[in-house]
Amino acid sequence: MTGRPGSDEDRRSQGPGAGGAGRIDARTLGEGEGEVGPRVQAVLAVARYHGLEIDPARLRSGATQAPPSAPELVDWVRDAGLWCRAVRLPWRRLLKIDSPAPVVLLLADGGAVVMVGLNRDRNTVFLRDPAGPPGQAPVEVDELRLSGLWDGQCLLIRPDRAASEEDAKFTIGWLARMVLGERKVLRDLAVASVVLSILTIAPMFIVMDIVNQVVVHHTMSTLVVLSTILALTIFYDTILGYGRRLMILIVSTRIDSRLNLHVFSKLLNLPLDFFERNQAGQIAYKLQQIYRVREFLTGRMMGTFLDLFQIVVLLPILFWLDTTLAWVVVAGAVVIAIVVLVFLRPVARLIGKLVLAESRKSSVMVETVHGIRTVKSLTLEPQRATEWDMRVAEASDLRMQAGRLANWPETIATPIERFIERGVLALGAYFALASNTPADVGGLIAFMLLGVRVVSPLVNLAKLMQDLHEVRASIQLVASVLDQPAEVKAGGAGGLRPRLEGSISFDNVTFYYQGTKTPALEKVSFSVKPGTMLGVVGRSGSGKSTIARLLQGINRDYVGFVKFDGNDLREINLRHLRRSLGVVLQDNFLFRGSVRDNIISGRPGLTLEDAVRAARLAGAEEFIERLSAGYETFVEEGSPNLSGGQRQRLAIARALIADPRILILDEATSALDPESEALVNANLQRIAAGRTMVIVSHRLSSLVECDSILVMDQGHAIDNAPHAELLERCAIYRQLWLQQNRHLDKTGVRHGPTPVLAQGD
Repeated sequence: MTGRPGSDEDRRSQGPGAGGAGRIDARTLGEGEGEVGPRVQAVLAVARYHGLEIDPARLRSGATQAPPSAPELVDWVRDAGLWCRAVRLPWRRLLKIDSPAPVVLLLADGGAVVMVGLNRDRNTVFLRDPAGPPGQAPVEVDELRLSGLWDGQCLLIRPDRAASEEDAKFTIGWLARMVLGERKVLRDLAVASVVLSILTIAPMFIVMDIVNQVVVHHTMSTLVVLSTILALTIFYDTILGYGRRLMILIVSTRIDSRLNLHVFSKLLNLPLDFFERNQAGQIAYKLQQIYRVREFLTGRMMGTFLDLFQIVVLLPILFWLDTTLAWVVVAGAVVIAIVVLVFLRPVARLIGKLVLAESRKSSVMVETVHGIRTVKSLTLEPQRATEWDMRVAEASDLRMQAGRLANWPETIATPIERFIERGVLALGAYFALASNTPADVGGLIAFMLLGVRVVSPLVNLAKLMQDLHEVRASIQLVASVLDQPAEVKAGGAGGLRPRLEGSISFDNVTFYYQGTKTPALEKVSFSVKPGTMLGVVGRSGSGKSTIARLLQGINRDYVGFVKFDGNDLREINLRHLRRSLGVVLQDNFLFRGSVRDNIISGRPGLTLEDAVRAARLAGAEEFIERLSAGYETFVEEGSPNLSGGQRQRLAIARALIADPRILILDEATSALDPESEALVNANLQRIAAGRTMVIVSHRLSSLVECDSILVMDQGHAIDNAPHAELLERCAIYRQLWLQQNRHLDKTGVRHGPTPVLAQGD
């Protein structure tokens, strides 16, 4: 953001002596009047600059007297599809912004202004009042005049564009680019490694001089000087070694953080059907391989490449000391590399089998933990233990095979490596005796010490190739999860974000589940007006829950049209759609935390009063108040301290906390006891007030009060009418009603059961 906005005349009028246009006060800086506050108006103005109209009603605190906080504004803008970040900038950094996009400055008194330009030469910024009339000239303000009203808090807003790093496939190349992103630290690491290599050489020459000069000629003064130099090199070696390890720790921590954030973000964006098609244990095991990859990147690979700097420095010194022995060292390292490479492919095949076996073993463990209640209730411990034993035996056998095979290259390379470390001393002495020349004892000792420093990185480089093959298998496992098509991509990250009023329509919708030939839905058509209670019934497998899945956007590969208020569901932003819906399932998961936290989990900015209001509407208030700590009662994992009916009413309260215009109950009462079901059903009319409800249930008694009931059978929409009409004209509905209500006649009057056994034949 550079230069000045407006015409030349505007610019001239904004000078220091420009009268009213140059004056600034609290009203000019954002305390304008209007339906919404100045902060909301400022955000709306910036959003329009980026071509997007945001609904102020989506910001809950926008209708209250208190101005919205920065986090609330950020969440609101992000929900609307723009990138937004709240930052605190000092004046000098504000003047360094180069983007032409306007910036929202949040004032200390709850107001806001929009920065539309700046002038670095005059050390000023141009501000516009968001509540001012269209075309109003911006005000030029310096630091002194703004400091009394602004404490540095800003909102940076721009279009949300997916980063190429997030979209890229998870490969070794992607990981390498991540590591190279730390160029500054890596550069410092390289410099430290070169200096350490040089410091490694100095002690060797000192040792050589001590042997050749001090010991032979008995010169104490030379020993003192050499010892002092040796002590200095040890001191600097220690300091640089500490700094190098610290920089490696910094790089490792940054890479680890970025990997973890990337993995979790990709995992949350995966579609639900991916988790339904894959075992949780296998997914968990595959993702755990990211830590193996992390350890390789920040451990052996980084250490080996840093040690290669020693070769660059030390290898020429070895050739200078003794060319023949230097070639012996290089030849030994090459032989070790060949040995490792020969065993590389066979070891990699076994490691691939081992990884699959470990994945199957992990799947048994996770599945048993998730289903431990079933295991205990059906006494399935012996069967699960037998399967676990089989998986452990399979993995252990493959681990032994891979370990034995991987042990051979190290066994073959060990004598060669030991010869390079120690045998060169004897070989050098032999060469000296064979040539009848006096042996340079100090030089031989120095060569032996330096040779160890040279051969170790070369050997590690060869072993790195083996580790690389193992890590490649781990990367493939992680990629099999992370490279799945993201759910937001399937629905369009920048789709429509309409304000839903409650109208729903299915138009000739046909849908097949993956791997099936029979349609779950076939040419289904129906429509729901805003504020309507629609029941959906049918036998098992008739397509009831499929309708609920399509409404939530879980599956979008259907034929036909599903529309909300005339907008095609596939064109609506998926996250916006789901935040606009309230959904209650048959089995709802409650998170570890308090009752209040669970109710407002989807809207963390809301208060206890909002939680109480939602709980009262869901009929949960009466039992919450009886809990030991009320709304602060802690819910353990699996919520064992709550009954099924209590969990279900909490789930309904959680769905109602955002006051959705459309509420979907998918078999929400099927697992409840009669008393809990009666409590939930008693609140349905109150819950349905002012919103559209779609109630999927196989219990027809809970749908009697619905405005209309859709009857499904084998994927077809058979009929759609109120309860009384369906009893008269729909044979399937009448049959289901009689099966479930034999104690009632058609009019709902109870009668005693027919004594079939007493009648005889």
